[in-house]
Amino acid sequence: MEKDESFDEFYARLKDIVNSVFNLGETIPEPKIVRKVLRSLPERFHAKITTIEKLKDIDKIPLIKLVGNLQTYELGSTRIGKSTIFNFGDSNSDTGGLSASLLTVTPPYGETYFHKPAGRESDGRLMIDFMAKSLGLPYLSAYLDSLGTNFSHGANFATSASTIRLPTNIIPAGGFSPFYLDIQYSQQFVQFKSRSQMIRKKGGIFATLMPKGDYFSKALYTFDIGQNDLGEGFFGNMTIEEVNASIPDIVNKFSINVKNIYNLGARSFWIHNTGPIGCLPYIFANFPSAQRDSYGCAKSYNDVAQYFNHNLKEAIVQLRKDLPLAAITYVDVYSVKYSLFTKPKEYGFELPLVACCGYGGMYNYSSSVGCGGTITVNGSQIFVGSCEHPSVRVNWDGIHYTEAANKFVFDQISTGAFSDPPIPLKMACHNI
Repeated sequence: MEKDESFDEFYARLKDIVNSVFNLGETIPEPKIVRKVLRSLPERFHAKITTIEKLKDIDKIPLIKLVGNLQTYELGSTRIGKSTIFNFGDSNSDTGGLSASLLTVTPPYGETYFHKPAGRESDGRLMIDFMAKSLGLPYLSAYLDSLGTNFSHGANFATSASTIRLPTNIIPAGGFSPFYLDIQYSQQFVQFKSRSQMIRKKGGIFATLMPKGDYFSKALYTFDIGQNDLGEGFFGNMTIEEVNASIPDIVNKFSINVKNIYNLGARSFWIHNTGPIGCLPYIFANFPSAQRDSYGCAKSYNDVAQYFNHNLKEAIVQLRKDLPLAAITYVDVYSVKYSLFTKPKEYGFELPLVACCGYGGMYNYSSSVGCGGTITVNGSQIFVGSCEHPSVRVNWDGIHYTEAANKFVFDQISTGAFSDPPIPLKMACHNI
């Protein structure tokens, strides 16, 4: 690398060289070429190079992918420490948005950690909470829960029941949030970015509650969304084939929003794929005839989730080409969550297919009365409460995961073992 040449220019030049010799996506015919390229890079890469060279299929890694891996590593290598997070998503990462705006979360939600409802669809914390904690940040506040809120280290635009595309059935008439991904970006994040800087310029105590201007380009932008787009199809009487046919458009809408956020200065992205929807009690209750796999999950519904993930991963490969200054980490949440259903005892869990908080049937779930509701039994009102030990349960309310399960998943994905490229969380966000 020439003196004073920026990392972005260096990698752009290296990619041009690669592209002139090999077609994108093809493997390198001569193993020595890969190792020669690795060892020709500056000394600061050597620790990462040693790790890469230990991979089983090092000689089969496409050179262009290898370059992208090293670029993400370099962009992240100075990013350990205090950070800013801007999150987009659904109930998997909503820390109070929907509860503050439309549907208030009630007991026993939040009982395990917060000891009261905290806007989260769980008995305690979510993966986004553990992410913030691991980066030395306070728990991320919901953009829609703005009274007295400190946004100095980020904001959460996720809301429960959100989709990527505009949903057809919106609360209160339907079951989906009006704050779908495009709204989270165009009507919320865009306004937050501009108005927060107006407030900072005014000075005073409120200025300290807003992020600094340069935090937006250094922040980690996290995404966990897509499950509800599949659910809307299933519950809208679409066939499996029809839901699959809708996925390319869903993923395309996702890519458009990532590009828009990138164009506003975002550079670091941490993107979760969707989980095994076919392992959730609300699927069993509504589609009882679905064929099950050997672990009791509805196979065809999980197949749809995996098809979505396949399309999402391909879209991210394209985004890396289209957004040359972006460091994009794809996180395979599906595999980690599915392991909770295939090997629950190994990880200290039990009854993974049964809701902890619910009522009715073999899965302790009913679409007519949910967790925190009441039901009349033999003339008496019964509160639908929590199971005795949420800490050993996977599913909380038939749809969402317990804090214990969320913590387990976070512990696995934060190491980079389930990421592409294999970048730990602490190397995916900018040091401020």
